[in-house]
Amino acid sequence: MNNGHMRKWLPAALGVNLLLGIPAVVPVWLLWYLLANWPLAALGWTGREPTENDGVLPWLLLGGLVPALYALLWWLANRPVRRRATVGSRLYWPVSVLATLVPTFVLVAAL
Repeated sequence: MNNGHMRKWLPAALGVNLLLGIPAVVPVWLLWYLLANWPLAALGWTGREPTENDGVLPWLLLGGLVPALYALLWWLANRPVRRRATVGSRLYWPVSVLATLVPTFVLVAAL
């Protein structure tokens, strides 16, 4: 692949995914909260939130539905960009996922 092809798809893919990464902070946090309070806490890898007494069902509904809807939105937004990209799926999708997670990483680093 030459650099001309890389310059054509890279700004579009990174721009779309960086913008999608801003609202992605919410589903990523929901998934972390769900994982940290139940399966990872049961394994002893994290500690449970002491004030969490609603059980896992509300968090499964909220922590499952919001990320699923976001994943659908993310996929639908990336499909047209991916079709125009001149790189293979093996490179496009990992770069897109990492670009989407950049705002979350920045927020975590800032806290």
